Amino acid sequence: MKTYQFFLLALDEGVLTVTFNRPEVFNAMNAESVAEWAQIVDEIELDSSIRVVVLVGAGEKSFVAGADIARMQNFSAIEGRNFMFAGQKVLLKIEKSTKPYIAAINGYALGGGLEIAMACDIRLAADTATMGQPEIFLGITPAWGGSQRLTRLVGKGIAKEMVFTGERITAQRAYELGLVNAVHPKAELLAEAQKFARKLARLPAGAMALCKEAIEVGYDMNNHDANCYETMVCGLAFGQAEQREWMHKFLNKK
Repeated sequence: MKTYQFFLLALDEGVLTVTFNRPEVFNAMNAESVAEWAQIVDEIELDSSIRVVVLVGAGEKSFVAGADIARMQNFSAIEGRNFMFAGQKVLLKIEKSTKPYIAAINGYALGGGLEIAMACDIRLAADTATMGQPEIFLGITPAWGGSQRLTRLVGKGIAKEMVFTGERITAQRAYELGLVNAVHPKAELLAEAQKFARKLARLPAGAMALCKEAIEVGYDMNNHDANCYETMVCGLAFGQAEQREWMHKFLNKK
């Protein structure tokens, strides 16, 4: 795999593990790391050897502790908007990706870090992880989905509580709210995430991509249009070679 300044990449059995690698600042994102992250996401989409992506943070304490505040403190309004748009564009690409993304939240997931996790399809958390949207303490608002994806995941009331107060929640509380899919002991988290990813990687990639598309696109439609869209997407699956292969396996008990 290609090497990067702010990320470590490792591909195994179709699963690409991407490690945010700025542990000295709890993997906080700056303009340079966001630009590199955008490049990686684009390359992932074009690489057919990558079936599933797992995201994790370097070090013992943090997944991603938001944006690099020291680099943001003197932003003008235009600079702040441009930085936030750059990050949001990457997260929209993850949502629209044909490949499943799994966030292995191994520590702090605060601000932009939680927002990165929320753009993923599956979120698994270490039992020691903490999550929150603390932008209110910086005099700003969430900008990478904290007011939007969070509301869709946990509901308006809980989202307002988290965004208004900036308070952190535990991994267990995040699980109770439906913000994460499962909680694992910290020492086992990455292995569990990669195990889950390998399970997905063994399934038909084309159908997986269409399932993700149906859920993502249909979510903001009315019920009638969403169901019609789902049916159209299923029809497209019949045009894929893998569909015949997998149905043949099923009929022959394989």
